[in-house]
Formats: sequence, C-alpha cells, structure tokens
Amino acid sequence: MVNRTKRPTRRQVIGLLGISGVALAQNTTGPIIRTVLGDVPPESLSGGATLFHEHMSLSPDFLPKFMSLLTSRPQPAAIAPQPGETYFLQDLDLMTEELRAASKEGVACLVDGGHPDMGRSLDFLKRLSMRSGMPIVSGAGYYSEPFYPPEIATLSEDQIAQSLIREVGASPYGALGEIGTWDEFTANERKVFRAVAKTHLATNLPIFTHTNFGKAALEQLDTFESLGVNPRHVAIGHVGGLIDPEVRVHKEICKRGAFVGFDRQGGPGDARQIPMVMALIEAGYADNLLFASDFSNAAQLKRNGGPGYAKTVTVFVPKLREAGAGEETLHRILVDNPRRFLAFVPKQKRSPKRV
Repeated sequence: MVNRTKRPTRRQVIGLLGISGVALAQNTTGPIIRTVLGDVPPESLSGGATLFHEHMSLSPDFLPKFMSLLTSRPQPAAIAPQPGETYFLQDLDLMTEELRAASKEGVACLVDGGHPDMGRSLDFLKRLSMRSGMPIVSGAGYYSEPFYPPEIATLSEDQIAQSLIREVGASPYGALGEIGTWDEFTANERKVFRAVAKTHLATNLPIFTHTNFGKAALEQLDTFESLGVNPRHVAIGHVGGLIDPEVRVHKEICKRGAFVGFDRQGGPGDARQIPMVMALIEAGYADNLLFASDFSNAAQLKRNGGPGYAKTVTVFVPKLREAGAGEETLHRILVDNPRRFLAFVPKQKRSPKRV
C-alpha cells in the first residue's frame, strides 16, 4: 500500500492507475484500450497522436537478420551494437529519455509491434512505460516465416490459435501484431494468419500486419475475411511502401473497411508517400489511414541528433500540411483513427496477476 503520510511517487501513481484501469475494464461492457500497465478508456488518449506501429524492445540480433534477409547480404556492422555497448532497445534509461521527449512533442501513446520471435521483452515495455509515463500497447503473435520458432511448422492452426488465446488471456496484450508475410504468402504464414483470425474472434483484439512493401496485402485481408474477421479491426501494414500514384491497392483495402498503414514515415521516402496519402484523403478515405514510423534505428534517436520517436508528428505531418491536409483531417488520422482501431470490448477475463 502507498504510505498515506507521504506523497506517492510517480512510479506508485502510475502503478495504481494501471491497477484501477484493469479493475474498471473487468466491470464494464464498454470498449477499452489495453496498455501494458492496464486497460484505459479510449478518450484518455485524446490529447495527442497514437502511433500504431513502433518498436521499443527488440533483441540485438533481430535487425541484422532482417537486413540480411531483405538485401541478401549481411549488414550487421551498421545496426548491431558494438562489443560492450548496450543495445538501445534494451537501454531503459535511454529509452525513458526518448519517450519523454516524444510525449513533449505530441505523442500520447505508442504501439509496440514486437513479440518473442523478434526478441521483444514485455517486462522491459512495462518498466519503460512506468518510468517514462508513456502509455504503451504491446502486440502478440508471430512475425513472419523467416523468424518463426521451429514448432510453428508442426502445429495446426487451431493449436496456434489456442496457444495465442491463452497467452493474451494471461498477459496485457492490446493487439495482435505485427503479423507478417515476407515475400510470397507461404503455407506456414497462411496457417498463422488463420490462427490469428481465430484468436481475434475469441478475444476481439485488433490486428495489424507486416507486408514487404505491400506484397500480399490483399491476400492478407482475404485470409482474415474468409474466417469472419470484420476488416474494420484490421490494419494492413507497410503499404506506404507500395508506390502507386493511383493507390489502387490502398483504395481497395479502404473500400473493404480496413485501415491502410503508412508506417515508415519521417525520412527520405516521404516525398513519394505524401502524394499517395493526399490521394486517399481526397478520395474520402481519411478515416482509414494510420501513421507510424516503425522506429528501430539508433541513428534516429534524439540523443544522436535524430528526430526521435515523434518523427511522424514532427517530420511527416508538416509535409502533409504543406501539401494541403487540413488540421481537422490530421487530427482524425493521428488521434481518432488509432483510438478507434485499438479500442475493443474484451471477450476474455484476464488473469488478475500484476507486475
């Protein structure tokens, strides 16, 4: 208990808020957003942007493997920590500093897209949220075939689904994601996607995906819909990397009611993506857009002279303003859309165990 003769510490206050949030959710039938420290009402995140796909915890070997697979040649030197150096996504003090800076620049909540096959630590995210004061939503699931644990090849989709349902029932996961396809949509990836769809139907957790620059985007959505998932609970990720001035695939995703993820923003690629975002806004699809930066590059940290975790807000959004996007539209995309996407009515009662 908090000593009532003394003023509670910041850590104690945040911890109590997390506990009360879980208690509230267990006694209401309304929608909640599930953060790593507890369930919160969607309106509590109305004071800033919610970035639906970032990374705040990964293992040091994840990005070297990712780049090796992406480029067909290893590139560990540029992105792996040096010997004796603490990897920035495992450095609690550094990350606390970075998230506090992002909060000051207009970020209200961050969604972490990692899970164990990427080296994500849920405990690290809890401590980071508690230390920084930044609400964090954590994803659950499996990434893509090159990163699957060996047992995925032998498990059935129902076994995978049951495992995920147990996992999200025991831990504070607020989404299923990022759930990925690499290049071709493999048989094992289809099995995982079907298991994730079944997990969503059992829990109501929203789903966000990884595509390799938009590859298999419509196939992903087809798979979810074939199992009965309502597209409004799905965000198809990285389709900003599918460069098409006619935004044909993007419009098809929107027409079907799903969200389109422009989630590698705040860098040199913005110039090609701004016209696509504007085309979707002009076509009436502002309510189907989600923004984020997929942050995982130490060079982009504030400490290293970069724009930091708020770069979607501070770098990308000003370019949209210059292109003619209005403030009301930008508020809908940055604040309203991600809260609507993340909000769900739980079907499961979570374990009362707390950190």
